[in-house]
Amino acid sequence: MGNPIPIFVVAGPTAVGKTEYAIDLAKRIDGEIVGCDSMQIYKYMDIGSAKPTFEERKEVPHHLIDFVDPREEFSVARYQELARSAIREIHSRGNVPIISGGTGLYLDSIIYDIDFSKKPQGGVFNERRDELFNIAELKGNDALHGILERLSPETANKIHPNNLKKVVRAIEVLENGGSIPDYKSINLKKYSQIEAKMFCLTRDREELYDRINRRVDILMKKGLVSEIEGLLEMGLSEEQISMKGIGYKELFSYLNGEVDLDEAVRLIKRNTRRFAKRQLTWFRKYEDMEWINLSLRG
Repeated sequence: MGNPIPIFVVAGPTAVGKTEYAIDLAKRIDGEIVGCDSMQIYKYMDIGSAKPTFEERKEVPHHLIDFVDPREEFSVARYQELARSAIREIHSRGNVPIISGGTGLYLDSIIYDIDFSKKPQGGVFNERRDELFNIAELKGNDALHGILERLSPETANKIHPNNLKKVVRAIEVLENGGSIPDYKSINLKKYSQIEAKMFCLTRDREELYDRINRRVDILMKKGLVSEIEGLLEMGLSEEQISMKGIGYKELFSYLNGEVDLDEAVRLIKRNTRRFAKRQLTWFRKYEDMEWINLSLRG
């Protein structure tokens, strides 16, 4: 198989400054950026997903951003396939792949040897597996762990909420009448064909939360409500997975007359701050992650 491909990972919570950092890194090391964000993959959703601007994408090549129709289904298995293909192509050109984004599940799919498309024994369908992973992505690991706890409190006590693969596997087995194996024997193994140098950007909490609040205000001024109205005119609805991201779901409540605009904006800010906290919890599970506090850099 040859030597593993060296890659860099720029992870971190929303609004921390990943885009700027990754572009600067790419310029210095002849890099190309592979997006690792479950919302920035979608076309037509530019404002709410805070995609890199057209000008930023012209500075260095970007991959896996702005390429999926939001009316279509898209799975982590498909992302894994496309991301690893992009990594190989970038490396073949003599450039350095830089994975940049805040979707922990997508990052796991790249760096760990996980077959997301494989059906487990017991006839569990792939759709249910994707649904479980989506619950963790949209609502947090604790929400998914709560499903396991309702099925088997004893099993839930043995598996940490952040050990996502084990939680999903346990739910699959239990929902299909199976028994729980010794989960100590199930460990995530690194994908042997890449070698990742991983960085997680962070900031002091007060500064990060202020950046989140200001970003939401900027997105509103850019026309997030109009963007959502345009998506509705295209035939999208709040039931589709692409529309369940933070910023979109809260403004659906506004457009449906359930809350006023000020309350919707408040909820976006609150939910984004909570999401950032979950992201940081996820990234702490990586033992080889190097942490960079941008607040200390002035």
